[in-house]
Amino acid sequence: MHFYEMSSRLIGDTVSKVTDNVTTVVLAASVITLILGYVSKVLLRQSSDKDLKYPPYIPSSIPFLGHAIAFGKSPIEFLENAYEKYGPVFSFTMVGSTFTYLLGSEAATLMFNSKNDDLNAEDVYSRLTTPVFGKGVAYDVPNPVFLEQKKMLKTGLNIAHFREHVKIIEAETKEYFQRWGDSGERNLFEALSELIILTASSCLHGKEIRSMLNERVAQLYADLDGGFSHAAWLLPGWLPLPSFRKRDRAHREIKNIFFKVTQKRRQSGEKVDDFLQTLIDATYKDGRPLNDSEIAGMLIGLLLAGQHTSSTTSAWMGFFMARDKSLQERCYAEQKAACGEDLPPLDYDQLKDLNLLERCLKETLRLRPPIMTMMRMARSPQTAAGYTIPVGHQVCVSPTVNHRLYDTWDKRLEFNPDRYLDDNLAAGEKFAYVPFGAGRHRCIGENFAYVQIKTIWSTLLRMYDFDLVDGYFPTINYTTMIHTPNNPVIRYKKRTQ
Repeated sequence: MHFYEMSSRLIGDTVSKVTDNVTTVVLAASVITLILGYVSKVLLRQSSDKDLKYPPYIPSSIPFLGHAIAFGKSPIEFLENAYEKYGPVFSFTMVGSTFTYLLGSEAATLMFNSKNDDLNAEDVYSRLTTPVFGKGVAYDVPNPVFLEQKKMLKTGLNIAHFREHVKIIEAETKEYFQRWGDSGERNLFEALSELIILTASSCLHGKEIRSMLNERVAQLYADLDGGFSHAAWLLPGWLPLPSFRKRDRAHREIKNIFFKVTQKRRQSGEKVDDFLQTLIDATYKDGRPLNDSEIAGMLIGLLLAGQHTSSTTSAWMGFFMARDKSLQERCYAEQKAACGEDLPPLDYDQLKDLNLLERCLKETLRLRPPIMTMMRMARSPQTAAGYTIPVGHQVCVSPTVNHRLYDTWDKRLEFNPDRYLDDNLAAGEKFAYVPFGAGRHRCIGENFAYVQIKTIWSTLLRMYDFDLVDGYFPTINYTTMIHTPNNPVIRYKKRTQ
C-alpha cells in the first residue's frame, strides 16, 4: 500500500506537469506500472515463501565447511543430539551442500515411498559408482534402464541358486580358515573381507572368474574397492590422486578379464547355470541384449556392492557373539538340534531353521547397519512431517539412528536377539528397521547376504570358540564410508566336539 500511494502521487504530479504531452504521460504511467508490478511480485513471493515451513536449520559459525568436522568425528552422536533438539526433520550444511535428515519411521516414509523423479539417486551416487562399475550401468543410466538391469540381476538371486551357494560358501570358509590353525589372535574383519570376495565370486561370477582370483586379481579388487571413499564422493574424479589412478587402472584390468571370459563363453556355445550366463542371455524390454561392457560393469557391481556391507556385518556379528559366550553356545547347540549331533555338511533347508543365528544377524544389522546414511537429491519441493524441503537439498535417512531411537526401541543399545521373538516397540513402525532400505528402494541382495553370512558363521561356530582379546570390544571407525570396527582382532580356539 505504501508503494501504491507513492506511485499514485508520482503519476498525479507527472500528469499535472505534462498535460500537453500525451506520449510523456503514457510512458511515465507505463514505467511506474512496471516498477509497481515488479515490486509487488517480489513482495508477494516473499510473502508466499513465509507461508512455507522449512525444516529447522542448525547454524554453524564455519563458512562452507559447516558441520563437516563435528559430523565426521561422531555422526551418530551429532544426529541423535539434533533429533533431541530439533525433532525428526532438520537441515545443516557440510562442504557447501545442505543436508536434510529424516529421522524416525514417519519422517522416513518420504524417502522410501518417493519416486526417483522427485528424490533422485543418480544425482548423489553416480560420481561414486560410475568410476568403479563403469559407464552404462547402475547410476550412470536413466532410472528406468537401471531398474531393468536390477531385474536381470534379481533373476539370478533365486532359491535354486541359493541351495548351491550354501555348499560353495561352506567349502570356501573351511578352506580359508584352515590357515588359522588351532588357536591364536587374528584380524577378523580382514579375514572376512577376503573370504566374502572369494565366496561372492564363486557364487555370483562362476567357476571361470573364480579360478582367476589369485593375489594379483585380489589386489585389483582392493584398488577398485578403494574408489568407494569420502574423497571420491566429494572431489572431482579427474583429480590425479593416487587412489583415483589405482581405481581407474584396476577397473580397466578387471573389465578386460571379464571381457575375455564373456567372449570365451559366447564362442564356446556352452550353457552354464550361473550369473554370467544369466547376463549373456538377458535382454532389455526392447529386445536388445547386454553388450560385453554392460555385463562386465554389472559383474563388478554385483561383487563390490555387497562386499563392504557383508564383510563389515559379519565381523561385527562375530564380536557380539564373542562378547556373550552363552549366546555363542546357544547358537552351536541350535546347529546340533537342526542338523544332527554329527554336524553333517549344511544344506539350505537346515540353514533356514537356524532361527537364533538369524536373530543374531538381525540384531547386528540393527546396531551396526553397514550403511549409515541413505541419500537422495530433491529435484522438486518435498513435504515431510509438515516441513517443505527445497529443491537441491540432499535428503537423508540414517538406518543407524532409526534403529536406536529411544522413543522406538526398548533397551535400544542392548544386543538382544530375543527381542524378535515377540512384538517389539518398533513392530508397528514400518521404517524403524531398514538395514537394506525399504519399499521400492529395497536392496535386491538382501536374501543372498543372509545366506552368505549365516553360512559363514554356521561353519565358523563349528570350527572355533571365540573370545574378546582382554575384554576389548571394537570401537566404530567413522573415517570410512561404511563404519568398520577399529582394531578388530579376535581370539579363537579350535572347538572340541
